[in-house]
Amino acid sequence: MILASLFFALMASAVKYSGDLPTMQKVFFRNIVGFAISGYMILKSGAGFKGNNKKFLFYRSLFGLLGVFLSFYVIDHLPLADAVVLNQMNPFFVLMLSAFFLGEKIKKHQVLAISIALLGVTFIIRPQFDYTMFPAVLGLFSAVFAAAAYTVIRYLRLTDHPQVIVFYFTGFSVVSTLPFIFLGQFQVPTLIELLILLSVGLFATIAQLFMTHAYRYSEAGDLSIFSYGHTVFSALIGILLWSEIPDIYSLLGITLILIGAYINYRTKSDVQGLSSQ
Repeated sequence: MILASLFFALMASAVKYSGDLPTMQKVFFRNIVGFAISGYMILKSGAGFKGNNKKFLFYRSLFGLLGVFLSFYVIDHLPLADAVVLNQMNPFFVLMLSAFFLGEKIKKHQVLAISIALLGVTFIIRPQFDYTMFPAVLGLFSAVFAAAAYTVIRYLRLTDHPQVIVFYFTGFSVVSTLPFIFLGQFQVPTLIELLILLSVGLFATIAQLFMTHAYRYSEAGDLSIFSYGHTVFSALIGILLWSEIPDIYSLLGITLILIGAYINYRTKSDVQGLSSQ
């Protein structure tokens, strides 16, 4: 999950670095590379392309596409650290969705963790009830859809191989973005822009494979603290490449979300320690 976080941060940086290219074009390249790589890996392994649980593969793909689109839009309209940390609310939503759909229990301290994290979100969004708040709200929705996708991955681990899950998600995303590409959401890239777009897809695919394997071998709540490496990596990259020094409110919000993440992690660790004694 730490490696997935690093490559997700590199992906987000490449998205921002690609500039004013249409969001759907970025989503297309993010997935076409993954579609080709995952397809090649399945073909080479001889595992077969037929998914076992097509209904939930569709759900994972739909939720994942919505999450990626909103996330890319927000990255283009907010400082990188703020955009990423809003999307990083997804582990808390995973916690809630896993409890509701998968029967994984939420402890009292995890309720506190969620409350602290949501307080952190308010400092980042800083509600002003005007158009400037719109990207931040969409960032929160990107986390909800990402959480839904990750919760479905947790369920799909019982029926489908990680490479098959990635193949279906990227293939669905490519097909879904093609109509927008044909209707004008495409700008002929320069050579540098093309390389950046391809790097978006490459970084995303590597991160996706690491993440899918992580959720295959551990409970959703156990991984939350490690996924926050994405926030740290993105903040550092934002400072280095764009001199995006977070203001006091963003720093406070990020800190509260990380505190909530740590409380959630410690709660899960303590429960597992008691159960093993």
